[in-house]
Amino acid sequence: MMTGNSTGDTGVENKAMGGGENRAAGMNEAAGAIANVAGGGAAPTKAPAHVSAHTAARVSLNVRGMTCAACAARIEKGLNRLPGVQEATVNLATERASISYDPAQIQPEAMAAKIRDLGYDVAVERVQLSIVGMTCANCAARIERGLNKLPGVTATVNFGAETAHVTYVPGLVAPGDLVRRVKELGYEAFLPREDDTEAERSARASDLVRKRRLLGLSAGLSLPLLLAMIGHILHIDNPVIHWLSNGWVQLALATPVQFYAGWQFYVDSYYNLKNRSANMSVLVALGTSAAYFYSLAAVLFPALGIDGLYFETSAILITLILLGKLLEAQAKGRTSAAIKKLMGLQPKTARVVRGGAEVDVPIAEVQVGDVIVVRPGERIPVDGVVLEGRSTVDESMITGESMPVEKGPGDEVVGATVNRHGTFRFQATRVGKDTALAQIIRVVEEAQGSKAPIQRLADVVSSYFVPAVVGVAVVTFVAWYASTGDLTRSLLNMTAVLVIACPCALGLATPTAIMVGTGLGAEHGILFKGGEHLERTHQLDAVVLDKTGTITKGEPELTDIETTEGFDPGQVLSWVAAAERGSEHPLAQAIVAAAERRRMTLAAAHDFEAIPGHGIRAVVDGKTVLVGNRKLMRDNGIDPAPLEDVLERLEEEGKTAMLAAVDGQLAGAVAVADTVKESSAEAIAMLRRMGLRVMMITGDNRRTARAIARQVGIAEEDVMAEVLPEEKAGAVQRLQAQGLRVAMVGDGINDAPALAAANVGIAIGTGTDVAIEAADVTLIRGDLRGIVAAIRLSRATMGKIRQNLFWALIYNSLGIPFAALGLLNPIIAGAAMALSSVSVVTNSTLLRRFNPESGFKSAPETGGNEPALQAAEV
Repeated sequence: MMTGNSTGDTGVENKAMGGGENRAAGMNEAAGAIANVAGGGAAPTKAPAHVSAHTAARVSLNVRGMTCAACAARIEKGLNRLPGVQEATVNLATERASISYDPAQIQPEAMAAKIRDLGYDVAVERVQLSIVGMTCANCAARIERGLNKLPGVTATVNFGAETAHVTYVPGLVAPGDLVRRVKELGYEAFLPREDDTEAERSARASDLVRKRRLLGLSAGLSLPLLLAMIGHILHIDNPVIHWLSNGWVQLALATPVQFYAGWQFYVDSYYNLKNRSANMSVLVALGTSAAYFYSLAAVLFPALGIDGLYFETSAILITLILLGKLLEAQAKGRTSAAIKKLMGLQPKTARVVRGGAEVDVPIAEVQVGDVIVVRPGERIPVDGVVLEGRSTVDESMITGESMPVEKGPGDEVVGATVNRHGTFRFQATRVGKDTALAQIIRVVEEAQGSKAPIQRLADVVSSYFVPAVVGVAVVTFVAWYASTGDLTRSLLNMTAVLVIACPCALGLATPTAIMVGTGLGAEHGILFKGGEHLERTHQLDAVVLDKTGTITKGEPELTDIETTEGFDPGQVLSWVAAAERGSEHPLAQAIVAAAERRRMTLAAAHDFEAIPGHGIRAVVDGKTVLVGNRKLMRDNGIDPAPLEDVLERLEEEGKTAMLAAVDGQLAGAVAVADTVKESSAEAIAMLRRMGLRVMMITGDNRRTARAIARQVGIAEEDVMAEVLPEEKAGAVQRLQAQGLRVAMVGDGINDAPALAAANVGIAIGTGTDVAIEAADVTLIRGDLRGIVAAIRLSRATMGKIRQNLFWALIYNSLGIPFAALGLLNPIIAGAAMALSSVSVVTNSTLLRRFNPESGFKSAPETGGNEPALQAAEV
């Protein structure tokens, strides 16, 4: 075994021999690590108390029919009351319910039934499978029973047509799971070309078409009513205006608007009131019904002497609200652009070797172990290992590195990366939801579906808001009628209060910004595991950086060769590398790698001997070569004094210095060090300019730690050295006890407890799976500037949330008094209410223009600052 100096106080050596922190940061390991970003396991988690990993399960259901934050809060409350449900969060913007539950107590079907009982619907998809291998009706019955045992699946199998018609709940199963289940039963199943992603896109497009159709009908019937109102205000007297002002004509125009275009508000109100809650639909239904039925009474019972018709008020209100909902849906679609972009990276088909022939199959049918052929310019369909052939692959979507990576037999490839030049075959190792891209998409989807603490406060406000508004509306009506005796005026002011106070903007303020922020982060290689982590990141006071693999590359490299008089540096390196080739020590491997990079031909070494704690001895080209510390030299009668000054200088620089002797003569010294990443000093300087205290924690000795700290600009008092792995979490907690909100950045197994203990744990994506699991934020690349980008993005997102909440609250706070005082026409109130939600969502989408990496000296992405996860141009 080879050692450095006699004191054994070198950072790289300690890491390699006992610290357990030496990390390889190559792409092949990065692919495997990233593929498990969102995976399960027994890794430590952030929360202090969770259900056992053996019993806890999660499901994400697509909920349809929600109209405001009160809907989301009601569903959330209902789900959380179910036995076995540990935590349910409902996101209005993504229309998803994320549920953690105990499978022993409850199944997802019961949760879906509860959502339907609350008056909403759980989105389902339908698919038709072609089945081969059935021989009788019993086969069909067996497949049907097998499919129906899957959660959320209803299937009917037709033996004559050899098809299975399946209805399933996305999030519980995927089409690929259906195919695999049929194959487990002994048959073959094939999916149609269109996958579930296309089906969901089609469903959303259909919903937009429906909204446009209802808006068109409502607007077409409301326009004549608007003309009649304008004519009345301007005292225009002509036959058309006179005819449009007729009560029966207005009744005929307003009724389809009220009870066809606006029927959704009545249905939603029924389910809300049935479950003892209220939402936006209740306010809209109350307000428009008051105006409609008041006018209806005036038409049907003229003897009552009711003054004025207000059909246009109810019709135009519904039209404006439908317009707002359409614009809101279109804007919400833009907030999830990142997910769509990521999904677009996945190829639709794969060229698989089946029966000795190459056949194109849908991506959902690819199985682990399949041999897949990839040609130049094609995207790699799934994760795998190259079997034969060589090529270069553009992995910028994962690593952000613009230079293609050479691939050959034994190398790992990542799905959705682009094959540039050669043709090769590889064996699939991860398919479907297990691929790196699928894991990244899942992390982003879960983050977008989670709730930030600030959103929970907004949800609480929204849940009490609607009942309070109904109370204010009633008081407004009573007060106006008691003071004026004017029923019409009282009714209009009450309607204005009901309409202006809809809390849609308040409910959308946070989730839309979180969606855009987490999606934008994914595009720049930053994965936030939840909205709470995105929010917490902007509050940081200090950043603690692990040294090896985080500040440094985690790979020892040869840095210096110093020789005594009469010896050539190249020759000395050749002798030392030849001798060290027999050692598996990381420092020895660094020396051998340096010789290979210089294309040296190394002679064979004989009589290799590792001298524990001192170094090695070997015979190279008939010469006895010694490599090791001062004691090894002295024990062999060699005086190290001529190179003592060199050794001290190298050791002060934090390097591992070793002496070399040939045939009893001191030949020179070689130094190996874990070199600092090129961007570390720049990133640390940026963090300090942002007002953050930057610290380094390491198990290395103080001299090595301080040498590295000087290189990257960390103050000596902010260096925590000689910290054992199990003590890192305690060091973080001591900083927190001082009142600091701390981020811990690391990449190793021994960093996991500290990552979990920190306010925000940030894992370097090229590190170990355990560190990634324990972290709240994962930087897919190994670049520390990702920390800067993450904090910038968090601050920008929280800025948008504050803007949204401010305007939503100000809007309601000012609007309600104006309406109650009779200073706001109901139609103006309706227009303002409809556009308030649109303005909030639009403001959130403006966040997409923000570049968290602006200001970097050299961005690692392709083409400068293009998102790292963007589809690469072929």
